Amino acid sequence: MNELQLKYGMNPNQKPARIFMKDGSDLPVKVLQGRPGYINFLDALNSWQLVRELSRETGMPAAASFKHVSPAGAAVGKPLSETDKKIYFVDDEGELSPIACAYIRARGADRMSSYGDWAALSEPCDARTALYIKHEVSDGIIAPGYTPEALKILAQKKKGTYNVVQIDPTYECAPTETKDVFGITFEQGHNFFRINKDLLTDVVTKNKDIPEDAKIDMIVSLITLKYTQSNSVCYVKDGQAIGVGAGQQSRVHCTRLAGNKADTWFLRQHPKVLGLKFVDGIRRANRDNAIDVYISDEHDDVLRDGEWQKWFAQKPEVLTREEKAAWIATQTGVTLGSDAFFPFGDNVERAHKSGVSYIAEPGGSIRDDNVIETADKYNMAMCFTHMRLFHH
Repeated sequence: MNELQLKYGMNPNQKPARIFMKDGSDLPVKVLQGRPGYINFLDALNSWQLVRELSRETGMPAAASFKHVSPAGAAVGKPLSETDKKIYFVDDEGELSPIACAYIRARGADRMSSYGDWAALSEPCDARTALYIKHEVSDGIIAPGYTPEALKILAQKKKGTYNVVQIDPTYECAPTETKDVFGITFEQGHNFFRINKDLLTDVVTKNKDIPEDAKIDMIVSLITLKYTQSNSVCYVKDGQAIGVGAGQQSRVHCTRLAGNKADTWFLRQHPKVLGLKFVDGIRRANRDNAIDVYISDEHDDVLRDGEWQKWFAQKPEVLTREEKAAWIATQTGVTLGSDAFFPFGDNVERAHKSGVSYIAEPGGSIRDDNVIETADKYNMAMCFTHMRLFHH
């Protein structure tokens, strides 16, 4: 089959809509369940490329959580700590496969942005991964395969309408790609550029020490950025993206947005947050909203006005701005990637506030000296990749 009719296009009024192969060959994807739309497939195909490359370059299973053609999270399959299980709502005692760990990390990095996500797995979906996805608000999944048990679990989601797509893992796209905008066709070479450790050799700071784990985090950040709407910046810790700033016109706004998300991820591990008591039967999405409000600077009004009663079993103790700042200040060992050069040192200043110790960026700014000097001030290790990673 070389054509597939879609539910609708970018918006419900944009009909008809389809995906098809211009050369008449068969599509490399099969819809096993549901009826994906235009944006669903944009998320599916971009996220699949991300996880395939991430797995290939790290040698570990990889997963991504996509929303509106950018990753809310991406991760490799490192084991979860007990704290990870608490903040990602892993409630049962079942054994977690590496691919399940990868998706739980990817989905948990920015749970507010991942609400209604598209999931991507580099490996076949197993029952443990499907069971976790079953309890999350999600639009669909793409993977190279599914176990019978996983398909049975996913069939229970959305009354059997949850989108399940299988892709041929051997498929390679054509060397050139086209895109129509306002009736005009654009053509360019596909971005086959490989991101691996060979890209990380030009360390431009006084501190030249980049441990192997930090190099993996650099690869995670750069491959994530390769499939993120530009401008974009990505913070990574322990093999998972913890803050992605996508689609901003200003580089420093990317860095601030992603940094704020990284701070929120870290604040979810604060003892006061881990100790919150929720009302019985609260849904995960409502629990996420409650935690987000509790962490935010607006929570004082909410707790004072009694809104807390619909979420919390008892009134939480206030987490003050001073306490939050002190907790975030303990964060360290974070890696930051940027899809284009930092024009000024202000990006590095903001990155430092979120515990960044390692930076990978293309370099090439007329103010590279200022950027390097700022990194040296905080004893960061920074490498220039000499490769821009814009994606639109």
